[in-house]
Amino acid sequence: MEHMDRTELLRFDGTLAHDPQIGRWFDERAGELGAIAHHWFAVMRECGDEVREVLHDGCPVACLGEFPFAYVNVFTAHVNVGFFQGASLPDPAGLLQGTGKFMRHIKLKPGTPADAIALRQLIDAAYVDIKSRVENGYRSSVGQTGANGTAEKIRGSIG
Repeated sequence: MEHMDRTELLRFDGTLAHDPQIGRWFDERAGELGAIAHHWFAVMRECGDEVREVLHDGCPVACLGEFPFAYVNVFTAHVNVGFFQGASLPDPAGLLQGTGKFMRHIKLKPGTPADAIALRQLIDAAYVDIKSRVENGYRSSVGQTGANGTAEKIRGSIG
C-alpha cells in the first residue's frame, strides 16, 4: 500500500473465534449460492490466527480481533464478497465494485467463472491492510457498532 488515509476504524463487539450463529446462517443458505459464500468465508477465516467473526447486519463478517476486514452475503441471484476498506485495496484485476468512501464488493454469480486468484489476493490484502492499520495506531471508530447493529460512543486510541 503506497498511502493509507488516516481514518477511524469500525469496531464490532462480540467477535468470536467461531460464531455458532454463522454456522446456522450457512445452514439456512443451502445450494450453490450458499456454497459460494461458504467457500470465500472459509478463505477469510484462514487469513491468520487473529481472525474472529461475527454475524453483523445479517451476514458473516471476518475481523482482525474486533476490526472487520471482509464479509459475505447471499442475495437472490448472487453472492457479495465485500471489503470494509476496499476503496484502498490494490485491485489490478478490476474486480471491486462500489463508489463509497471505504467499502467495496465483488458480485459472484453461479455459472459465471470468478477470478479466484485475484479474489484470494484481495482477501489477503484486506487482512494485511487492517492489520497494518491496527498495528500503526489508527483510531477506533467514534460510532462503535455492536454485533446487534447498535452504535455505542467510544473514545481513545487502539491500545
